[in-house]
Amino acid sequence: MSALPSVSYSITVRLEVPAGGGSVSALTSAVEGAGGSVTALDVTASGHERLQIDVTCAARDTDHADELVEIMRAVPGVTIGKVSDRTFLMHLGGKIEMRSKHPIRNRDDLSMVYTPGVARVCLAIAKNKEDARRLTSKRNSIAVVTDGSAVLGLGNIGPEAALPVMEGKAALFKRFGDIDAWPLCLDTQDVDEIVAVVKAVAPGFAGINLEDISAPRCFEVEARLREQLDIPVFHDDQHGTAIVVLAALYNALRVVDKSIAEVRVVMSGAGAAGTAIIKLLLAAGVQHIVVSDIDGVVHRGRAGLSGELAWLAEHTNALDVTGSLTEAVVGADVFIGVSAPNLLTGDDIAGMADDAIVFALANPEPEVDPMEAMKHAAVVATGRSDFPNQINNVLAFPGVFRGLIDARSKEITTTMLLAAARALAGVVTDDQLNAAYITPSVFNADVHTAVATAVRRAAGGPAELPVDPDVAVQDDV
Repeated sequence: MSALPSVSYSITVRLEVPAGGGSVSALTSAVEGAGGSVTALDVTASGHERLQIDVTCAARDTDHADELVEIMRAVPGVTIGKVSDRTFLMHLGGKIEMRSKHPIRNRDDLSMVYTPGVARVCLAIAKNKEDARRLTSKRNSIAVVTDGSAVLGLGNIGPEAALPVMEGKAALFKRFGDIDAWPLCLDTQDVDEIVAVVKAVAPGFAGINLEDISAPRCFEVEARLREQLDIPVFHDDQHGTAIVVLAALYNALRVVDKSIAEVRVVMSGAGAAGTAIIKLLLAAGVQHIVVSDIDGVVHRGRAGLSGELAWLAEHTNALDVTGSLTEAVVGADVFIGVSAPNLLTGDDIAGMADDAIVFALANPEPEVDPMEAMKHAAVVATGRSDFPNQINNVLAFPGVFRGLIDARSKEITTTMLLAAARALAGVVTDDQLNAAYITPSVFNADVHTAVATAVRRAAGGPAELPVDPDVAVQDDV
């Protein structure tokens, strides 16, 4: 599958060309002819004989970007200057910062923000620890915690290399949930140490978002933290993925007019995401699920099963299907992949049931070529932004945590996850729903409001929030 030009591989090339003539047109034609996409041409300086131009273009990958620069260099009369990678420019100095909510202009401000005035607030919290939610940033803060062991599709790259992803996650929390999120990249992959560190810093946060921790370690970390902390612990790779997949499935089933209790689902991938998806699908009423991993279909008779795989064998595959993934998908109504690229072909999809649903979510290369899948399946979704129906966790996690925080929840439950999925699916109205639109845009403001409201209500929070949810009766401090 040939990738299309992407803004994530966009560059800006500062160059000079002769004034007049057809140099600019030749540049554009050369880039487009080489498979690039020119998105902007900005004249930054002009003289009688030469023009200085910033050419911004999108490429398929880093090598393609280098190729486009050389193609521009070969255009007669062009002199190449500085070449900037726009993604790296966005990351210079990091993507997030801390700002004070109150100006500190004089001694009065200083004495209230800090000493001596702050001492009275400290003493009030010492008397009642719950006041920390009202009188500090804890009320709207979460920790985004990683050990750098399973970052995106990059694998075990360590805590420093994971920081750009965690900063991006924090920026998304702020943009879509108005939540202050703080990256905590831990230089340990020991379960005991991770649990101890997170437990030690937890008093400063209203929730914990675990991120990019590899399986099976992530299961134990989450379980132990949920048991030991009095704030919600959410592993986005598991539960965020499960929410958006279930929401997309609800709407895909509306398109093909099939019942969730009757469809046969085949899952590729039994790691953190796959396991969480299966558990939520079972809670939502799916009766028939078969899961396959690198060793084939998971079934009760398969040797060497332990931990989560043993749980999956016990709770799925009631008909005791065996064999390979390609054998399992024959006649299936739904395929969901969170595993590896190019596991299935168009012919495999053709062998599924009529009006099949295919969610091929491996990134950047899906389990099956989406264009091939579209020839045979009624609904196709991917994790990519260059095909319809992108299934993206950012549709879920900002609203989920907004709801948890507003409800002052101390935990997150399956009931809340189901409520989030139903709310997310409901953002797509009957008038909007079609095979190419089963998931709403992340920039649809209704998405995060709907998810937050559903989670807040499921958590026992108020049906409606006051104008300022943090306004409380003034204590005598």
